[in-house]
Amino acid sequence: MKTYFAFLLPFFLLPLTAAHAQQSFEADTFAVGQKKLIIHFIGHGTLMLDYDGLVIHVDPVGRYADYSQLPKANIILITHQHQDHLDKEAIARILSDKTRIILNRASYDILGFGKAMVNGDTIAIKNVKITAVPAYNTTQGRDKFHPKGRDNGYVLDIDGKQIYIAGDTEDIPEMKQLKNIDIAFLPMNQPYTMTAKQLVRAVKMVRPGIVYPYHYGDSDLSSLPNLLKGVKGTELRIRRMN
Repeated sequence: MKTYFAFLLPFFLLPLTAAHAQQSFEADTFAVGQKKLIIHFIGHGTLMLDYDGLVIHVDPVGRYADYSQLPKANIILITHQHQDHLDKEAIARILSDKTRIILNRASYDILGFGKAMVNGDTIAIKNVKITAVPAYNTTQGRDKFHPKGRDNGYVLDIDGKQIYIAGDTEDIPEMKQLKNIDIAFLPMNQPYTMTAKQLVRAVKMVRPGIVYPYHYGDSDLSSLPNLLKGVKGTELRIRRMN
């Protein structure tokens, strides 16, 4: 497990810039060598990462933020095509002529451009290595939501820091193959993703240094600290993702 330190802002609230002060999201800041990685918790399954000015938007959706006021994207990651993850208008507002979009095939078919990746594909963009990993439902009757082989989670290697963004998934066996994950985003809301107990099983497979529940909606997260009490080496952090 890698050792690193997190420098957290007071109350974890960060206006993105002075011009964006009307949109304040919780954010955590990490040191990556001599550079900073800032993770902004936008809402639901939507994130924004800023690595020394390299901006990565994850599943940008306009209901969670005014994307006309957010930084243009160097990289956009789309996990799958559901409307709470794929929003054409939000994407249009953060596009530049240099933006690279990574998405699953079904999202590509809707959007019409970008780099479609299937589970197992890897691409390197600047200092970021991106690997598409499986994300699917395993409980009988739920595979209609996220069938195996269609959607993506992503593992980002940002100058050696490993970040797992699971997408919409349950605690699938492929998680056991993930190694040296520093930060994991794991979804928790039924019937579409995981229960609290499934999330704990996922943590035990992935063994991240830090786990953030996300995509949790109205789910009750209060049981997680107790359920994770015996899991050594993983810190639970809960951030506002409304």
